Amino acid sequence: MKKHNFTAGPCILAPEVFEGAAAAVREFEGMGLSLLEISHRDKKVVAVMEEAQQRVLKTLGLGDDYAVLFLQGGASSQFAMLPFNLLTSSGRAGYLNTGTWATKALEEANKLAPGQALELASSKDRNFSYIPKGFAIPSGLDYVHYTSNNTIYGTQMKAFTKTDSLMVCDMSSDIFSRQMDYSAFDLIYAGAQKNLGPAGATLVVVRKDILGKSGRYIPTMFDYPTHIKGESMYNTPPVFSLYVSLLTLRWMDAQGGLPEMERRANARAAALYGEIDRNPLFVGTAATEDRSPMNACFLLHDEAAHKDTFDALAKEAGLVGLAGHRSVGGYRASMYNALEQSSVDALVEVMREVERRA
Repeated sequence: MKKHNFTAGPCILAPEVFEGAAAAVREFEGMGLSLLEISHRDKKVVAVMEEAQQRVLKTLGLGDDYAVLFLQGGASSQFAMLPFNLLTSSGRAGYLNTGTWATKALEEANKLAPGQALELASSKDRNFSYIPKGFAIPSGLDYVHYTSNNTIYGTQMKAFTKTDSLMVCDMSSDIFSRQMDYSAFDLIYAGAQKNLGPAGATLVVVRKDILGKSGRYIPTMFDYPTHIKGESMYNTPPVFSLYVSLLTLRWMDAQGGLPEMERRANARAAALYGEIDRNPLFVGTAATEDRSPMNACFLLHDEAAHKDTFDALAKEAGLVGLAGHRSVGGYRASMYNALEQSSVDALVEVMREVERRA
């Protein structure tokens, strides 16, 4: 039976990507060796790194004034790495607090520099169910930090306020899913395990001329220029995750790039949110104008009456990964780039069947 994978991360990848990754594990490019046992200094692995870096820039419409790094430690490592590199000893940074990971990023910055990371606005008052708007941004900040998509709460930023400060964004859960002016950002980071590849690699895209100005002592592994100089190979990189990310970048390009990824995302979201709004048994948890096309969070109006039926029908239909995050409960359908429309249609049909049986 076909499985419909709505897991939030590690998440679904395209079948072609799995096939290419499996082949490389068995033998990589006729070398008689598995990708998992080849030195990262081998010229064929170096070529993988270089191609992946160039494809990231091309996909995002950026030039060589940006560096692309494939690091480790997940996006959570960037919560500390970022202020080390961009927050000056006497400066301040502004954070828009829209969810769990934005909160952690703010807290981590204040561990390094107590009181220097400011909360510009927060949606915690309504359980992070909306994106704050119209908030004031002080002038002269070292940088402003956004989280573009909130996986746990199902919200997404549709617009970003430009300031006189550097613009930084955690795009872990919606990178490569929509078109926008990525050159508006000075630094973008993302864990690979949503739209890019398996867990293990962390993508950082940074404008090179903003670095080396914080005036701080920076531990070697936290120093972006160290990794730029080392071409993302200062230490052993996560080669398998890197290669799968390259396969995904190739797949996206073959599908039509960001315009096609955005079209598919909007179509999936329209089908599912349309059913949530139509079906009297379900209710969405995010403000309508801020709904994420990547992560749709919803509840049953009456769990006691319908949860067992919904869960049983979902299992029978092969729907997996629908449980909401442990901190909020309910349901969450993560609809990343590789999810087929037919999977969303299968979920919608289950929701309709629950209604019919009510």
